[in-house]
Formats: sequence, structure tokens, C-alpha cells
Amino acid sequence: MGMTLAHKLIESHLVEGRMVPGEEIGLRIDQTLTQDATGTMVYLAFEALGIPRVRTELSVSYIDHNILQTDYKNADDHRFLHSAAAKYGVLLSPPGNGISHHIHRERFGIPGKTLLGADSHTTTGGCLAMLAVGAGGLDVALAMAGRPFYLPMPRIWGIHCTGSLPPWVSGKDVILELLRRHGVKGAMGKIVEFFGPGVANLDMSARATIANMGVDMGATAVVFPSDGVTRDFLRLQGREGQWTEMAADSDAAYDEISELDLSTLEPLVACPHSPDNVRPAASLSHVEVSQVIVGSSTNGSYRDIMMTALILKGKRVHPGLSLHVNPGSRQVIENAALMGGFLDLIHAGARVHQPGCLGCIGMGQVPASGTNSLRTMPRNYRGRSGLKDDRVYLCSPEVAAASALAGRITDPRTLGDCPQVPFPKVFRFNDEWFVAPAHALDSVELVRGPNIQPFPRFSDLEEELEGEVILKVGDHITTDHILPGGNRVLPLRSNIPAISEFTFEILDKTFPQRARKAAGGFIVGGENYGQGSSREHAALAPRYLGIRAKIAKSFARIHKANLINYGIVPLEFVHAEDYQYVQQGDRVLLPGIREALLAGRREIKARVGQKEISLRLELSPREREILVAGGALNWARKE
Repeated sequence: MGMTLAHKLIESHLVEGRMVPGEEIGLRIDQTLTQDATGTMVYLAFEALGIPRVRTELSVSYIDHNILQTDYKNADDHRFLHSAAAKYGVLLSPPGNGISHHIHRERFGIPGKTLLGADSHTTTGGCLAMLAVGAGGLDVALAMAGRPFYLPMPRIWGIHCTGSLPPWVSGKDVILELLRRHGVKGAMGKIVEFFGPGVANLDMSARATIANMGVDMGATAVVFPSDGVTRDFLRLQGREGQWTEMAADSDAAYDEISELDLSTLEPLVACPHSPDNVRPAASLSHVEVSQVIVGSSTNGSYRDIMMTALILKGKRVHPGLSLHVNPGSRQVIENAALMGGFLDLIHAGARVHQPGCLGCIGMGQVPASGTNSLRTMPRNYRGRSGLKDDRVYLCSPEVAAASALAGRITDPRTLGDCPQVPFPKVFRFNDEWFVAPAHALDSVELVRGPNIQPFPRFSDLEEELEGEVILKVGDHITTDHILPGGNRVLPLRSNIPAISEFTFEILDKTFPQRARKAAGGFIVGGENYGQGSSREHAALAPRYLGIRAKIAKSFARIHKANLINYGIVPLEFVHAEDYQYVQQGDRVLLPGIREALLAGRREIKARVGQKEISLRLELSPREREILVAGGALNWARKE
């Protein structure tokens, strides 16, 4: 049998392990990216490793999340990131350049390369036939130091595409349809690979949107072939020489295959409060909206901004509705402006913002209380917008623009003929938007403001763990639930003592106080615990507060890796009914946990009150060593 494209990408970068689903593999990483919400901790960790410069082909530090300067904290972090990039041989993309995922595919993505990013939506790079994976910051720091990136070998899920998208239907509708069918857990432990004749009918904007939100189905990565669409995109970027044709073999053996006829799709909307709560736009015409946002990491491309502008051309947004446009990059602004798109947006009444994540993570653009917000962003978890009781809907640029005109969710097919987006022969671009590292790296000093605190040091794992269940939560708890975003919390990413005070704020504001009083303990969760953002602070803050183990029905991949990296033991219920038995406030004893890890045991017994329950340890030998050492930094220093 032939090989899938995902298998080819993995095989060409495999340095440890076998390509057997579930077994741990180690991959050579060609490129890395960081962003400012996670980047400060990455470079503090890299500094702690004591390595003078990065050992990747390319590492880029993007400043795209915390770009609103409400006080000194974000600005201080940006100065630190500037100095760290200069010192360690990293290319810097300053604030205002745009979002990492847009810029990286515009300027740096190369078919056949591996990309590891300290952002869950790094999967966007798969639109260029890259193996692009999101990870916690500590994993990225280790990759920058030249170490392999480890993960369980994924299963390869092939999506066989036929047909073409109808007018008014775009890439956002493709990924929303897949989320509708398969849910936020549907791709856990899998790489999603698109193939078949219909793939050629998906433009690069569609591919980037699908790859971006693949992680919101739980995917490790999303892979598209490198074909004529890829070559045309790189030609527009002035990088056609970096194009290589790459595809699965005609007789490739996928672990599973699903069929997707693009011609059957319609405009869709994800309703509150999950990306898989999907309904047809036509069925939601009764939903009034007071805010519409176009842009962010999913739909801020040139094509998306121009489509919005063309729909609004010569019209005005609905009175009382606030329309925001967040371009993906400076390059998008320049080229859309040259083609007249921004003039149409301004005259229609749109508020045009600097390129950045902004409202996607609650950094500004918070909706009014008691109203509905319609956004082209990738996530709509409760409270993520910065308003605890928000009601956020997700959609395509076509649905967003049509709804901005009507003041309610609108099926864009009611507008008549769909506009055709014009493209320049070559995109305009300025290389001076980036800051190269210093020539003499040793001469650079790291600039630390008062908000940047030293990286916490943690002790080795004890012989046994005993404590109270500090908190019990349900299924699909996201990293936003564990540690929220927004302009109150995000500026504290470099200050673990301060940010830990917000741990579980959305669910239980008393958690930090109770954890300190109990001198640590346990957290119990349901299915898919830790889904969503790659934010390692959702592991680091609980660890700082003394949490040493989490027990859940199942864990999201990135969060489980982050727990291990910070010395929190991830345990899974062997018997699902035991989840109901364990209650908040119970005393739990894990006797001999250190010895069990060292001995490679797959199952251990825990004492909960008067009952003994079985817990599963699904860990590789390397992960067991890290946990015993008290975390990945301790382990790396010993190695």
C-alpha cells in the first residue's frame, strides 16, 4: 500500500520511535513560532536551558495577542521579547505586523517542513503541506534547543473531497460542517488529511481556515497537498521557488476515511457556546446581533477582507450595529487598500483595527451585555470574549457581512450574485517589517520589566501523593475555563504568582485560596479535559498552587503534555462510574506513585475515602521520567 502525505511528512522527520498509532515518536522540527501571550515563558524557559542560540532552521517570535497597551505590562513583555529574539537568533515580528498564522504562511511556510508553535492554531500551516502542530511553550523551547518534539503517533483520517463549493459558501462552512458531524472530540489523536478531486477547488483561504480550526475538532494536525493552488499562492507571495509538489500516493492507506461532497454545503453558523453547536444560517434569521467581527487567525486573509468589502460596497451597516474588521496582517492591509477594499469598508461604517487577535481572546472588542455577537473567529466558549455571560456565534465572512447589513443573522444567498474577489499579480510586501537578530548575540542583555518574574522551580515527585479534591468539573472543560484570557489576565502571563490568582475564576473564584489553604491537592475532570488553547499557564498556575495530579475521564493532547511538562500527573479513570463516586472535598491517596511511574505500571490503585478505585497511567517512558523529575525543565537539566 502507498503512503499518506502525513506519513511521508512524519517519516522524513522521524528521529525516534515507530509510526505505530499510539506509540510515542520524536520528530525533528524545522521551524518554530511563538506569540507574546505564550512567548515570554518560552524564552524564560529557553534561558533556563543555558543554550546560546536556537538550533532550528527558522524561529519567529510574533507579537500579536497582547497588543493593547492598557498599562505598562504588555509593553514590558514586548521589550523583553525583542531582546530575547535579538539574543537567541530569532526573527521578530513586532506588534502591528499581524497574526502569526497569517504571516507565517505568507512569508515563511514551506511545503514539506515541520512547524511547532506555542499556539494551538499553528495547525494553520497544514494548508501549505507542512506538518504544523501546536504545543505548550516548554515543548517549543526544547525544540528551539534542538531537541525532538514528542507526541503519540496519530492515526491518519482521510477526508475524501468531491465537488465544488456553491456560491456564498466558503472554507469556514467546510470546517463547521465537519464540526457539526464529528464534534470537538472527533479528531482527537488524529491527523486530518484532505485528498480527492474536490481539494483542487478549495482556495488557500479556505484551506487555511479549515486547517486552523481542525484543532477545534481535537486534531493534532491538518494536512493539505501541495498542488497548483499552493504554487499559485506562493507565486503571489513572490516565493514560487519554494514550491514542491507533494501528495498522498494514489493507493495510500488511511486509518479511516470520510466522504465530503463540497457541492452539498450551505452557509453555517456555530451557536453558543461551542464550535460544534452548528446550524444553517437560514434557520437563525430571528437572531438579532449588535456586533459583527470579521478577521482573526481564521478569516483575516486578503480574500476574506475583500469579500467583506465587496458585499458592503455602496451600502451601510445596520444602524446600532458595530462592525469590526481585524485584518490578518500588514500585508493584507496594504494589498486590500491598493485594491480599494478598505475604502469600501470605511464608507460602509466599519471600524478597521490593527492586525491582531484582539477580540478573539477578549483583548478588546468585548460585546455589550445581553446582546449577541457574530464573529468569524475560531472559538466561542462562554466568557472567552471578555464578557462572562456572552453569546458569541461563529460564521464565514459572507454570513458576517450579510448579517452586518441586516442587523440579524442572515443567509448571504439572499443577496443575489456572489462577488468575485480580484487578486493582484503579486502581493506587495516590505521585508523591513521584521527585525533580524543581533549580529553579536553575546552583546545583548535581556530587558526585564517588573512584571517579568523568574521561571518557577519545582521539586521532584514525592513517593506518594495525598490530598483533597480541591475542585471537580464536568466534560469539555477548556483552558479558558482553567485560566481565562482577556485584558485583566493576559498581561500577567510573565508573572506566575500574579496570574495564578485567576485560576478557575470562571468556575470557582475561591479555588486559589482553597488550594493554598489545603497545601495542594487534586482536580477531577470529565471528558476532553483541557481542550482549546495551548496556554501552558492552565497547567503552570495550578502547579504553582500545589496541584500535583489531575484525574479525568480523558485529556486533550496539548493540555496533557503541558501537565506532564510541569510535573502534574495526569490520571484517567479505568471505570467511568468512578467519576461519579469521587466528589469535591474527598481525601485521595496515591500510594507509591513515584515507584509506579518508574516501574512502568499502566494502572494504579487510589484510595478515595473508604473506597479503592483504579486509575490509568497512559504515559511513555520519557514522560514518566519527566514526572518523576518534577517537570520537563528539571529533566532537561539532568539530561
